[in-house]
Amino acid sequence: MRSRPFRTPLTWLAVAVVGAGAALGLWWFQPWKLVTDAEVDEDLSAVATAAPSGPATPADAPASPPAGPTVIRSGAFVTHEHDTSGTARIVRGADGRHRLELVGLDTSNGPDLRVWLTDQPVRTGTAGWRVFDDGRWVELGRLKGNRGDQGYEIPAGVDLAGLTSVSIWCKRFAVSFGAAPLDPAG
Repeated sequence: MRSRPFRTPLTWLAVAVVGAGAALGLWWFQPWKLVTDAEVDEDLSAVATAAPSGPATPADAPASPPAGPTVIRSGAFVTHEHDTSGTARIVRGADGRHRLELVGLDTSNGPDLRVWLTDQPVRTGTAGWRVFDDGRWVELGRLKGNRGDQGYEIPAGVDLAGLTSVSIWCKRFAVSFGAAPLDPAG
C-alpha cells in the first residue's frame, strides 16, 4: 500500500509551520527594502552664511542675533552597517527653535529606521555599529526616506548639551546604518 504524504495531519502541520516561518522571516527582515529606495526632497532652511571678517567690534557692543536660521552644529555621515553619506546639521531658527536637517542623505533602506540624536562619539567601522543606544539618545522620528534632503523638528524640551551625534538607527536590529558627529559650526 502506497502512502500519500499530504493526507497525513503531520505533513499539513509541517507545511503550516514552514509557511508561517517564511512569512515571519519576510516580515522581520523585509529583504525587498535592500533593493528599493524612498527619495525625499523637503525644503531645507536657507541658512545665514558667516559674515566676512572685518574690523573687530568693541567688546561692549551688543551682539545681535542673525536675522534668519543659522547652522549651530554639523558633520558628515560615516558608514556603519550600510554605506551612508551626506551631511547632518542642527539649524536654529530665528524663533529660537531647533531642527535637524539631513542634507543629501544616501543610505540603504531598511526595516524600522529611526533618526536619533545621541551622546555617543561617532566611531568608524564595526566599532561604531552598536554604541548609540548605550547612553542618552532622543528619537526624532522614523527616517522619512533613505535618499535626499529631509528635516526633523527637535522638541523644545530637548537639552542639546551633550548630544554630539546623529545616527540612522535600525531599531529592529539595534544597529547604526550610519552616523555623523555634530561639531559646533564656526
